[in-house]
Amino acid sequence: MKLGFITAICDGMTFEEVVDFASENHLECLEVACWPQGGAQRRYAGVSHIDVVNMNEEKAAYIKDYCAKKNVEISSLAYYPNTLEPDLEKRQSYIAHLYKLIDASAMLDVHMITTFVGRDSRKTVSENLEIVKEVWPPIVKYAEEKGVKIAIENCPMLFTEDEWPGGQNLMTTPANWRRVFEILDSPNFGINYDPSHFVWQQIDYIKPLYEFKDKIFHVHYKDIKVYQEKLEDVGVMATPLEYMTPKLPGLGDVDWGKYVSALTDIGYKGYTCIEVEDKAFEGSLEDAKKALILSARYLRNYVI
Repeated sequence: MKLGFITAICDGMTFEEVVDFASENHLECLEVACWPQGGAQRRYAGVSHIDVVNMNEEKAAYIKDYCAKKNVEISSLAYYPNTLEPDLEKRQSYIAHLYKLIDASAMLDVHMITTFVGRDSRKTVSENLEIVKEVWPPIVKYAEEKGVKIAIENCPMLFTEDEWPGGQNLMTTPANWRRVFEILDSPNFGINYDPSHFVWQQIDYIKPLYEFKDKIFHVHYKDIKVYQEKLEDVGVMATPLEYMTPKLPGLGDVDWGKYVSALTDIGYKGYTCIEVEDKAFEGSLEDAKKALILSARYLRNYVI
């Protein structure tokens, strides 16, 4: 397994500066944020370290050469919109940019993008599955033609009142994974596995690794801390940030020894990326860098 991080936390740094930082701290890979200009306002979105819209062979060659010199690989190109957004104009703009990621990923010899399936938060799971049947088959087919894998993170995007009640991503549970994989039965369509999202949903985050081992294309390292006294006060029907918060790996409730042990059990040898969303490290860019260094230092107990 190779250890790296998702670059969304490095807002304000250039691509070269991010690669240099990874190299200097002996991190082997980067999940590179590739949002369109002005593409999002929520936390950790809207950041772009590679311009996929204007990508060409010359720019791709420069990026590949720079990474090779620094001994840092690009694990995937990352863009996490709601591709089942009910506003059709917004939906099409999100999907159009996703195609740009696929093109750039192929050009850069990365052959991976990480994203969400999306969800209309006001519709049921069954209703959203019907939308998946309309929206996603052409995207997956295009990725197959380009030799690019699509790894869907299991984040519910259901944290605050504006995302209530269904959230903005359908692929949040093993049950939903099975139903989506029946619709999108492709070797190029799989999972970007983040255990923290299962913790607050009260889902076993170890067991699915074994069932879906052939579908795990990419892995996140992010922790979560559930405050039991807050949960007992507001209950599971509350918006999740009322009773939990993201933390750096090792500062929350995930048992990272068991998690990485299970990854070795299933023979996972791919990319594993730290995702920092800990509010205690949001004060400055230097805090963000410190968060990555601390996370990497902790995870080196398990990932060498």
